[in-house]
Amino acid sequence: MSTVAATVSASIGDTFFPNDGADPDTLIRHADQAMYRAKQGGRNRYHLFDAERDRRARIHRELLGRIRRGWLDGEFCLYFQPKVDMRQGRVIGVEALARWRHPEQGVLPPAAFIGAVEDSDFSMNFSSWVLETAIRQMATWHGAGLVLPVSVNLSARHLQQPDFATQIQSLLAHYSYVRSNWLEIEVLETTALDETQRVFHIISECRELGVRFAIDDFGTGYSSLTYLKHLPAQILKIDRSFIRDMLFDPGDLAIVRGIIGLSSAFKLDVIAEGVASVEHGARLLELGCDHAQGYAIARPMPAGEVLDWMRGWRKPAAWNGVNERV
Repeated sequence: MSTVAATVSASIGDTFFPNDGADPDTLIRHADQAMYRAKQGGRNRYHLFDAERDRRARIHRELLGRIRRGWLDGEFCLYFQPKVDMRQGRVIGVEALARWRHPEQGVLPPAAFIGAVEDSDFSMNFSSWVLETAIRQMATWHGAGLVLPVSVNLSARHLQQPDFATQIQSLLAHYSYVRSNWLEIEVLETTALDETQRVFHIISECRELGVRFAIDDFGTGYSSLTYLKHLPAQILKIDRSFIRDMLFDPGDLAIVRGIIGLSSAFKLDVIAEGVASVEHGARLLELGCDHAQGYAIARPMPAGEVLDWMRGWRKPAAWNGVNERV
């Protein structure tokens, strides 16, 4: 008769009275949650219930649930921030930015909800909605006699879908009046760096359709010159954090000058975001960056206000006659 040795391990979840709950049901639930955390951590270990973590998770779940309801109820919309050629004084496009028209809190910017969206399985639905809404708006503007390119920020999860180029092709076919080169997709520099080969392949597929790509928040990642050499995007967007302090911070000014120089060397377009004053615009023109967006030009606005804004906008007099002098 043979004997079989068996090893038994235990996963333990700990919680404390009264800090983590004053009644038995709450304490048992918290201990159970901690036990599952111990199992997820590799088993044969213990885990202490984290009340603060539980509070944050609960708030996150509640916020995401409210976002889902708001999306179904049509509370979300796109605002559009103009992008201009400061030297020529003309509008070159707009960036689509999601807004939440909250019934109690008013119009909320992406910072109030986009983090919760991107960390959930809801991000694909939301990102697809943003993309289609932007393309549909271009078709609407075209019907009013206006050709206005739109740039769209998409989540990394959406961009990395194997059929992403097919989705773009299908949308453009549905809105046949919209030309593919009117659509510009903005990709965070960190996203492109994390998934270099996959992202480069997807961008290349979409470029074959005529879609343009911009690397957003450029300068905040760790791009190498080799990366820039093979980059299939056409545009670099200088991050607003460098633009904000460039007038008095020599380090930020050097970074801005360097990015503009790199874009020229690699034959890429460059645009500065976060241009908050006329002085910022004039300095950028001197550095050789003609394209910009920011509050000194216009704040994001509903689609219905864009045409009136365009009819009334004139470039500041201070930008007239500014010559490039690096």
